[in-house]
Amino acid sequence: MILVTGASGFIGTELCESLRYSGYFVRPVVRNIYKAELNCDTEHAANIRVNHDVISVGEISSETDWHTALCGVSHVVHLAARVHIMNEVSPDRIMEFRRVNVDATANLAKQAALAGVRRFIYLSSIKVNGEFTKAGYPFTADDVPDPLDPYSVSKYEAEILLRQIARETSMEVVILRPPLVYGPRVGANFESMMRWLKRGIPMPLGAIRQNQRSMVALGNLVDLIMVCLNHPAAANQIFLASDGDDLSTVALLQRMANALGVKARLFNVSPILLKFGAKLLGKESVYLRLCESLQIDMTKTRQLLNWNPPLSVDIGLQLAAKGNI
Repeated sequence: MILVTGASGFIGTELCESLRYSGYFVRPVVRNIYKAELNCDTEHAANIRVNHDVISVGEISSETDWHTALCGVSHVVHLAARVHIMNEVSPDRIMEFRRVNVDATANLAKQAALAGVRRFIYLSSIKVNGEFTKAGYPFTADDVPDPLDPYSVSKYEAEILLRQIARETSMEVVILRPPLVYGPRVGANFESMMRWLKRGIPMPLGAIRQNQRSMVALGNLVDLIMVCLNHPAAANQIFLASDGDDLSTVALLQRMANALGVKARLFNVSPILLKFGAKLLGKESVYLRLCESLQIDMTKTRQLLNWNPPLSVDIGLQLAAKGNI
């Protein structure tokens, strides 16, 4: 039995379906069953009750009792997390992130180890490595971590605690650090760019050709998670995930447009002016994601797991376009 937290989310929905079709018994954990059904397509909403033994736990915390949920479970895939929140109003952001991403994760892992779970897979973030890379110096799994914001700091602190639990118990831990994940039902900036392209809205990004960014298609990430469930070389390792095909912003928009069956309408604005405008508008983080580089070296993932992404970027983008527009 595989316990999946965050099962009604963007990644969790796809993972649970893939596990089920591969013959695994899945126990999805959701915050609220009714909301989970609303967030899923019609077929998956039916599968939530018919095919899965769903556990509703509310908001997870350091006090959550996982005893019932962990009964008979051999593997845990922990996807649930507090992610970036726009217009954050909490007076102590880091403590809010730690409450869910660190304390609740450690609580689940400790109870999982006591329950006899063999392997715990934790979805972290490439932001643990840092925000962007210099040309020719991609992130690797063995880099010294450099988390810079409350979210990435909390994910790194959770990694530290999980590795400690692995050392002190018989439970194996696998940590995955993906970059931007895209696919059907993707949201945020990626969905916005697809909609702008589909509507033919001109974008001032035609000069952003020198950066290189790694992404990972949803299907590729799910495939890697499934490999990590039982691969002996995955035990107590950290892996980075990507499609293995880094793109500049212009190349991404052009290939995204091809997937949508439209032409990208891009015009050139100096990156210096874009950066200045983003700073004035308080959108520097958006500028970094669009204009700076963030590359991943997957050598360790490929060699230890003998894993290669099954989906190309173009197939991944076609699936994203089909599932969103």
